[in-house]
Amino acid sequence: ERCAPHSSQERDREKGPPAAPASPAHGPWSVEDILGEEDEQDRVPLQKLKLLGESEELRALLLTPHLRQLLLTIDQAEDKSSLMRRFMQEPLFVEFADCCLRVVEPPEKENILPE
Repeated sequence: ERCAPHSSQERDREKGPPAAPASPAHGPWSVEDILGEEDEQDRVPLQKLKLLGESEELRALLLTPHLRQLLLTIDQAEDKSSLMRRFMQEPLFVEFADCCLRVVEPPEKENILPE
């Protein structure tokens, strides 16, 4: 038996719906998506950001359910800046922020008190 050619509508149905473009919340993003030119001084080099993944202290903090919930809340919030101001009053969040800063900007040796 001979196969009849499919119509273009049949081929489209077989392919399924077109793939949706990656959204910034669920796909790859770049630093430029977050920071503008005026924020250049606040950028942390990628090499230093990678150090965050190697910090045992930071990993231990991230095991805390309360901290994880705070971070999820910030990530999903519309008004992140006012929420950040509020969370900076939370001791656990401040500990997290301080830990991150120590990793990306280690204190200078001259400022460390001898033990």
